Amino acid sequence: MKFLKDFFEKTEPLVQKGAKYHWLQSVHDGFFTFLFVPKTTAKTGAHIHDYIDMKRTMSLVVLSVVPALLFGMYNVGYQHFKAIGELASTGFFDLFFYGFLKVLPVVIVSYVVGLGIEFAFAQMRGHEINEGFLVSGILIPLVMPIETPLWMVGVATAFAVIFGKEVFGGTGMNIWNPALIARAFLFFAYPAQMSGNSVWVALGKNDVPIDGFTGATPMADAAAGNINFNVADAFFGLIPGSIGETSVLAIMLGAFILIVTGIGNWKIMISTIAGGLVMGILLNIFAVNPFMELPFWQHLLLGGFAFGAIFMATDPVSAAQTERGKWIYGFLIGILAILIRVVNPAFPEGMMLAILLMNTFAPLIDHYVVQGHIKRRMKRAQISA
Repeated sequence: MKFLKDFFEKTEPLVQKGAKYHWLQSVHDGFFTFLFVPKTTAKTGAHIHDYIDMKRTMSLVVLSVVPALLFGMYNVGYQHFKAIGELASTGFFDLFFYGFLKVLPVVIVSYVVGLGIEFAFAQMRGHEINEGFLVSGILIPLVMPIETPLWMVGVATAFAVIFGKEVFGGTGMNIWNPALIARAFLFFAYPAQMSGNSVWVALGKNDVPIDGFTGATPMADAAAGNINFNVADAFFGLIPGSIGETSVLAIMLGAFILIVTGIGNWKIMISTIAGGLVMGILLNIFAVNPFMELPFWQHLLLGGFAFGAIFMATDPVSAAQTERGKWIYGFLIGILAILIRVVNPAFPEGMMLAILLMNTFAPLIDHYVVQGHIKRRMKRAQISA
């Protein structure tokens, strides 16, 4: 790595203000601080200095998503060869490699478009490159159906970065989760490419599925009153669905990494799951259709609930900031996610809408939590006086 550090140090004078390549200063600084510890520290004010900076934090989040990404690649191949009737004769590496070739272009498009826009905005403003897209760039592909056209991924990514982040001032200023903004944009702008039975399984132009093939997700079947799925397959992830959302086991591995490293907020994770379980129990009690009769705990295995609870709801920028607010915020996400998916047939997956809605109300939740603390302290002050 020393030759890389020497390269950046030698080229640094060329990108300084007034130099020939000054317009590349933000890009140069962004790559250097991603690979190496920054050479500068805060000069004024009170600051906490730690060995881990924002780029290292974001890198750990990306690492936590890797299990879901790798399994998603395998599952893309698994669903493909299952659909064309060749699963039994296809080996593990063939399944994974097929999915790898399908998923990799989606990841590349997401990062190229998103980072390109980030670099452009950073250079225009004369700021450092925001680190947030290191995470958003990998989350966006994972919440997409595998058959989403690459140009749609690019358009959705551009929309998420520009209108979900940059118009608010960049990383740390956005009020909604950018990855969910990308998915919501496609969901409402191109619903045919984001729903239905054909978008979850990659068949290709020349592959013809066997008779009776359906690529519907178990949750879509359940919403239609056809509750017939294997619980073990749903837990391990061998079901149709968005690229990175199917395997609860892989998502749990990511949650373990986030909690152990102290990056992810376990309070939001637990409260979101608790909210989902409570609403599932209530729907079981007052069931009037087959979907409401689905055992409450099985809701956690379907759709994007687990992925949303671990990687989306815990976004430190758009989530609640107060400790009590985090419990309330997560619990309401779980409640709304199950309520929307079961009660409203137009939205069989409610996690996206639930998180975006609670992103909007997170500041209000924090406001009332803070006001409650102030009132209690004022009462104690009056009593002691």
